[in-house]
Amino acid sequence: MAEAAFRRATYADLEAVPDHFVAEIVDGALETHPRPRPRHAMAVAGLAAELRPPFGRGRGGPGGWIFMVKPELHLESHVVVPDLAGLRRERLPAEPETAYLETPPDWVCEILSPATARLDRGPKRRIYAEAGVGHLWLLDPGDGVLEAFALTGRQWLLLGTVARGEAVALPPFDAVPFPLDSLFPFDDPAAPPSPSLET
Repeated sequence: MAEAAFRRATYADLEAVPDHFVAEIVDGALETHPRPRPRHAMAVAGLAAELRPPFGRGRGGPGGWIFMVKPELHLESHVVVPDLAGLRRERLPAEPETAYLETPPDWVCEILSPATARLDRGPKRRIYAEAGVGHLWLLDPGDGVLEAFALTGRQWLLLGTVARGEAVALPPFDAVPFPLDSLFPFDDPAAPPSPSLET
């Protein structure tokens, strides 16, 4: 029996995906996965909160960056949605008028989950390298580990790994370190207990 011919996904296929899924086109295939769990979403929000004041606004740091949560990137024939992306301000001098970016970011962070780890560590990592993204961070909230990579030629070089209890001081954001544990608010033993609901 002959195999069915592969049909490349179109943007119309992506638009038809229900809103409660994240949809991407990777190597011509439509990839969908559910919206992130709270731990995942809190890690994205926490990382953005750590980076934006010093690197985006220049408050206590060098500034010069623009950050976006879950931007839609059109990189050649691929449509990918990283959890967080950063561009040096000089590379994005004006606010885009489209709902997507065609300029590859200078830095991307993917928050790993069971639903996305295969794509994030595999095809998407390759796509970011082919597009010339300079830095890639992979954060695993389950294991509490952050890996930082830099693009050298067309290959990723592991610059360092940070685990729970350690400070994050990794390029391109090594000028202002922050504790990795700040991205996991429910794991902090020093956090005040929730107020009782009893009257």
